[in-house]
Amino acid sequence: MTTPDGSRPASAHPPALLAEVAALPALPGVYRYFDAEGGVLYVGKARNLKKRVSSYFQRNHDGTRIGHMVGKIVRMETTVVRSEAEALLLENNLIKSLNPRYNILFRDDKSYPYVRISAAGPGGDRPLATAFPRMAYYRGATDRRHHYFGPYPNAWSVREALVLLQKAFRLRTCEDSVFANRTRPCLLYQIKRCSGPCVGHISQADYAQDVAHASGFLRGEAQTVISTLELRMLAHAERLEFERAAELRNQIAALSDVRHQQAVESVSDRDVDILAVRVEGGKACVNLAMVRGGRHLGDRPYFPAHVEDGAALLGVEDGAGKAPSVEVQVLEAFVAQHYLGVPVPPALITSAPISASLVEALSQQAGQKVRAVHQPREQRRIWLEMAQKNAALQLARLLAEEGSQQARTRALVDALDLAPADGDESLDTFRIECFDISHTAGEATQASCVVFQNHKMQSAEYRRYNIDGITPGDDYAAMRQVLLRRYGKLADAVREASLAGPRAGGGARLPDLVLVDGGKGQVSMAREVFESLGLDLSLIAGVEKGEGRKVGLEELVFADGRDKVSLGRDSAALMLVAQIRDEAHRFAITGMRARRAKVRTGGSRLEDIPGIGARRRAKLLQRFGGIRGVVAAGVEDIATVEGISRELAEEIYRALH
Repeated sequence: MTTPDGSRPASAHPPALLAEVAALPALPGVYRYFDAEGGVLYVGKARNLKKRVSSYFQRNHDGTRIGHMVGKIVRMETTVVRSEAEALLLENNLIKSLNPRYNILFRDDKSYPYVRISAAGPGGDRPLATAFPRMAYYRGATDRRHHYFGPYPNAWSVREALVLLQKAFRLRTCEDSVFANRTRPCLLYQIKRCSGPCVGHISQADYAQDVAHASGFLRGEAQTVISTLELRMLAHAERLEFERAAELRNQIAALSDVRHQQAVESVSDRDVDILAVRVEGGKACVNLAMVRGGRHLGDRPYFPAHVEDGAALLGVEDGAGKAPSVEVQVLEAFVAQHYLGVPVPPALITSAPISASLVEALSQQAGQKVRAVHQPREQRRIWLEMAQKNAALQLARLLAEEGSQQARTRALVDALDLAPADGDESLDTFRIECFDISHTAGEATQASCVVFQNHKMQSAEYRRYNIDGITPGDDYAAMRQVLLRRYGKLADAVREASLAGPRAGGGARLPDLVLVDGGKGQVSMAREVFESLGLDLSLIAGVEKGEGRKVGLEELVFADGRDKVSLGRDSAALMLVAQIRDEAHRFAITGMRARRAKVRTGGSRLEDIPGIGARRRAKLLQRFGGIRGVVAAGVEDIATVEGISRELAEEIYRALH
């Protein structure tokens, strides 16, 4: 027996599953719950697997989020580990890889940026790039040969640091290839942002000293660096080398200015992360501020998914005891997931207490003692108050944006009388698909389909369609082709599942509104396609440009014979229609330009050759200056490229000719 949402009462679970629960050991471990389709529902950890998992099936959770999830469980998997700390690390590795529906999830694919100073190499008679380390912005995997400082919360803070270091220490930022080919100083030397090592204006020893000072400053040894520079300045002044003394004086002044401007600098704390959490309106924000080398580098907000589901399920910890607050659970989920791929600083300052087992797990992972301070004093308290204020501001901004998007969706639904206004819940599933055609004088015609649902654009569901077999420049034929390809099979699936209603059938679902970028002509073509497929004509609307093609004067044209609708320049509904239409146009034109470039240059042909991946393709294009140079090269020339054998060179030549 199942409920309408696919769940089942706890007593209705398969006997094999209940027997497996009863046989679990009283040991620490991790468990995973799966639904009937094999999807992962929840990943959890426990000090005692038997007590924890049994609590889900022995209690009555009807009418709650826990009951909703438990009712869907048909299978589970468990892994026994040696300690609760190991269980916590494994749990969050699985959460990040499996994305379970009922866990609090923090998703952030971007790696943190660093300041990188390359390793110094041997010198020589002529300046070599390897002898003068380069300072640069860096994001990606680290290499032990080089020196990395950070991480920084965002790219802006890294670039600010680079400008400061250029002013104070005048390290080079140019690529090695540029360095090797300079015959006279560049503009950075002229404005005193580089010491000109490429043309021998500074010795390797003096440059190495500047690198050491820059590294010390980034590590937080600002006062030590300033003191060293003061001694050097006095020594030059005693030797009457006033020009060198003046340069050092300017360096000291620049560093001193930074120290005075940095009102949140600390001498005692070198590397600290400050974590503040705010929960409101069913949403949460964790604001992460970073202190590196004693300097506050800025902050970065994170917004988790499934806050309500995850917080409700964490409330059954071992089946007993008072559940921690939502703030604590969100913060612990962030700390556990975030630091799996990011270096852990020695100190964490948090707005809510986190468990000792979590801190122990972080210490094991980092290979050093990690301390978590919940109620800090003095400078740390100032840092935490700043982070808490920023968390509140960022969450308020998110809620305001979401409220605005919901209002725009409702305005469009009401203006077009598309669905009954029975609450915001029905609006969450309201789906719009918009189509646009793009080409250049008939060349490389592409159609785009963008999707709006849940009050925002769903970029993962965007689609592009290459249009072939039509008269070049025939936009009507292109629209006919893309609509037939998009809705032909979908219409059959909906008809086969007619019991599910006119607009849905199993996994197949027609949109609530289909927008086409065009007026009566495009709408007439869309009507013909929908009539041939037996679909509802009231779904179709065309966005017709107004008089003089002025923004704000657009009108909606309908396929079912309704009169045109002019929404008005200040209408929230028109703002939403314009946003979706513009996104469809952007997506179509970028795809068309990429396809046109491939057609004209043959740029895609290298990827089609077996054995040519991204690295070999890059080396070929770099060696011959582009795809046309590769096409013009002979077999012998191609074989001289690193990683290209004679046999592969012959294969490349045959493919290109």
